[in-house]
Amino acid sequence: MAKFKVLAMDNVSEKGLEPLRKEPDIEVVIGKKMTEDELVEIIGDYDAMIVRSATKVTPRVLENAPKLKVVGRAGVGVDNIDLNAATQHGVLVVNAPDGNTIAATEHTIAMMLALARNIPQAVAKMKNGVWDKKAFLGVELRGKVLGVIGLGRIGSAVARRAQALEMDIVAYDPYITSEKAESLGIKLVTMDELLPVADFITMHMPKTKETYHMLDEQAFAKMKDGVRVINCARGGIVDEEALYKYMQSGKVAGAALDVFEKEPNTESPLLALDNFIATPHLGASTAEAQLNVAIDVAEEIVEALQGKVVRNTVNIPSVKPEVMVKIKPYLKLAEKLGKFQAQLVEGRATKLEVTYNGDLAGEEVKPITTALIKGFLDPILQETVNFINAPLLAKNRGINVIQTVNGRAGGYASLITVKVVSDKGEHTLSGTLFQDNDPRIVMVDGYRVDAIPEGYMLYVPHIDKPMIIGPVGMMFGKYNINIASMQVGRKEVGGKAVMMLSVDAPVPEDTMKEIAGIDGVLDVKFVSL
Repeated sequence: MAKFKVLAMDNVSEKGLEPLRKEPDIEVVIGKKMTEDELVEIIGDYDAMIVRSATKVTPRVLENAPKLKVVGRAGVGVDNIDLNAATQHGVLVVNAPDGNTIAATEHTIAMMLALARNIPQAVAKMKNGVWDKKAFLGVELRGKVLGVIGLGRIGSAVARRAQALEMDIVAYDPYITSEKAESLGIKLVTMDELLPVADFITMHMPKTKETYHMLDEQAFAKMKDGVRVINCARGGIVDEEALYKYMQSGKVAGAALDVFEKEPNTESPLLALDNFIATPHLGASTAEAQLNVAIDVAEEIVEALQGKVVRNTVNIPSVKPEVMVKIKPYLKLAEKLGKFQAQLVEGRATKLEVTYNGDLAGEEVKPITTALIKGFLDPILQETVNFINAPLLAKNRGINVIQTVNGRAGGYASLITVKVVSDKGEHTLSGTLFQDNDPRIVMVDGYRVDAIPEGYMLYVPHIDKPMIIGPVGMMFGKYNINIASMQVGRKEVGGKAVMMLSVDAPVPEDTMKEIAGIDGVLDVKFVSL
């Protein structure tokens, strides 16, 4: 009788299940499409399950799975798996972040070639019975400058293939060191340096608050006349209205999108332009990619069931139960502190110092540091960041992580302080747990506050004087944004102070600019947690 039972859902590739089937102590059961109630009835018999996107692994499913040790997602996204509930129940969640790298890379290259040679337009005319050789004068890639925005796994792979096509590569990535780029034979530049020189621009960034509409009207205005733009990364990075405007004007000679801000999308005005080509989010849609992600996650499940080191966990790696009991409440706090810092700091981060004070100084704090690094990298990287790869990703990006402990905690039972140093400055943030493990930010850049790290927040350094807090509050009222809480910290009367606000909705960029224009306000940073 097999030692472990694995439930395979969502028509996962049979060939992809071979790593599981070849293990004599693992039995694989193919599950049909089930409701949550049906899944709850049977899940208690299984040690592991593998899903794609259809099956929802909910808190209720996990509550009824006492034997479940690992859930595998045959793909990258884990939106259908409740990670918090999985962690609470000690269930490892693994995915396959590398399985579609080649597919996405090759699709980007295919889109660039099709764009350069007008291939889709020529095919359409021929299928309509028109032989129109003169209408489709293309351009060669050799000798052209390719601007790569984002040098993660896919961006780097695209750059290598473009080098084989004899293109010159420049790249922008604020989280890659010049040394790392040079080792790839790529010149690292700023966005303002990349835009005017690139003949082709390809996007490989995650969609975040910072990258949303990264290519906007101002960016397009700075580009070389006749530029061609490719986006096979995330919809929303390119401002589609601005793209349409600059394609109509002739500034942009052509564009190729595999992703749109709203999907599915067959109504975009871009589709009416002769120099625009598109595909319906096909970046990972190859037979090989679908097979690879299934094989990768099946191998991860085998490793997890056999108690070995698992590479691609997306929640928390196994630690001793007695250690987890003590540090578990701090993992969420640390991840929030890291995520807050990622949105506070400007420029390229070079150092991340974490200091543990009070009771934590005597505990195993390495998993907490890893949670903090994960929180810091999550908002700024396109690739999947998890508790296994976070330290390596930080190292590869030239971020020196320093962990220290100190017995004194300044009146708190325990305190976590994280200082991030970048080429444009530094910020320091401290957090602790109040009664019932309630996470709080208690200090920002040396100013005492008492803020709950969740939802939408604003950090507003300002001069301590009248007519600051009131006008800021009135500005939110003007735009119908409710303030949930406000904290003000200062060191001396009339000196510099900080304001921390929690609000009930995202703050539009125009509102941020108006707040920044209030006399005495030094800066405004919006943070989404």
